[in-house]
Amino acid sequence: MNDKTSFKHCGLIAATLAGSIMMGFGSNAMADSTDDIVNALIAKGVLTEEEGALLMKGREGEKEAAAKKKDSAVSAKYKDGLSFESGDGKFKAAINGRVHTDYRIFDYDEGKTNAAVVGAGNSIANSTPNALADGFELRRARLGFKASFKDYYEGEVVADLTDSSTTIDVGYLNVAWWKPVQFRMGIFKMPMNLEELTSSNNIDFMERSFVNGLAPGKEIGAMIHGSPFKGTTYALAFSNGNGKTRETDLREDGKDIIGRVTANFAEIMDNKEMVLHAGASFSQGDQYLGSGATAVGFGSARTEGRGATFMTGPSLTGGLNRTLDRSRLGLEGAVAYGPFKAQAEWMQLNNEFKTVARSYDLDTENWYAEALWTITGENYADAYKGGAFGGLKPKNDFDPTTFKGGLWEVGVRYSEFDASDYNTAGIGQANGTDAGVTTKARGFAKADAWTLGLKFLPTSNMRFMLNYVATDFNDVIGGATGGLVINNKRVDDEKALNMRAQWMF
Repeated sequence: MNDKTSFKHCGLIAATLAGSIMMGFGSNAMADSTDDIVNALIAKGVLTEEEGALLMKGREGEKEAAAKKKDSAVSAKYKDGLSFESGDGKFKAAINGRVHTDYRIFDYDEGKTNAAVVGAGNSIANSTPNALADGFELRRARLGFKASFKDYYEGEVVADLTDSSTTIDVGYLNVAWWKPVQFRMGIFKMPMNLEELTSSNNIDFMERSFVNGLAPGKEIGAMIHGSPFKGTTYALAFSNGNGKTRETDLREDGKDIIGRVTANFAEIMDNKEMVLHAGASFSQGDQYLGSGATAVGFGSARTEGRGATFMTGPSLTGGLNRTLDRSRLGLEGAVAYGPFKAQAEWMQLNNEFKTVARSYDLDTENWYAEALWTITGENYADAYKGGAFGGLKPKNDFDPTTFKGGLWEVGVRYSEFDASDYNTAGIGQANGTDAGVTTKARGFAKADAWTLGLKFLPTSNMRFMLNYVATDFNDVIGGATGGLVINNKRVDDEKALNMRAQWMF
């Protein structure tokens, strides 16, 4: 090869290299063109196969490096919240939060003044400002982080900021090696009660019903769950059975077992415009009652207007190591079509325990039924997934310059509370005594409530709510010395007007 040819040869190689470098900053189509040029030069004898292979090897390295850089890059965006995602889609994360601020007004039909019953017998004296005074309340303030990675793992941590000291509201890891059988461990919502499994950001009214007061809520435990068939879900959980606290009694090894199954028959029949939801749930577990005065299973009941506590359960005396056998059974159903939704739930809580004197088998049965209508026409089926309802989104965001857009919804709910078994011999003050019961059941054993609701969503992450809740109390515990006392006066009903401004991301 002469000098002229060598010069030409080197020039072509240099041009090829320059083209490769330039094309490295171009599209995939340009990268393919680079490969074609090198192959053409080899075919014409300008480059040897070894030289071509060397160039191609370098080019492959550049492409691999570019691909790795692209896959490892993390992008951020804001849409109903701040989220992050890796280039390959294998890592996703989101920062979420909510702020619910309420204003509550209460009114009570007060009877005759009777100071003697305050704190006596089976009466409940609600005179504390925190429980009954009209005013503002920071109902919820939470900040959380949720992430999913490697297609199989999901974790979430949520901090509750409403108290003076920050507490963990949610914290769990979910493993989905096989989608129909997933595993979760940590603090999370137990699989019971449709209302509870609907986020507080998306519940139909400002407060959940009497039924929710019997459900376990968030607890520490482990759960297997999944969707084995289209339109169906199941979950089976094990927990300490005492809320978000750890087990502290070495003598009690029993755990609550909690299960739920659901089916959306509309989805099973490939109807995406409707929801035909049915579900059933149960729980079973033992609680150690110990040697001190301990509240028995039931706890207390508060109105849906979040005003008066109208019933409290009994406490037991010490002396013997005893356990409470607690079981729950729940049924739920919902029908949604277009802008209409009807939903109902029933739950029974059974407590069985023994005192020195006798054995008790006490039931509390609560239920509710509700109907809702989106005036602006949003479809409830769009918000249903995995056995629960999510949040509705306005068809169009509200425009304050034209006063158009946003989502409007109206609803009505009727609820009943029935713990009449607690107004019985040994438990109710007027119906005999039991040496094993230090504090009798107090207040009213029955109540019913009507809730009327109006909701406005200017955007998908903002809600304004107005609820009117009328509650009647019945079946006084303890006769003349029972019931509910407010400001030294006997009352038998509560009326509440509640308002909420809600923001979530």
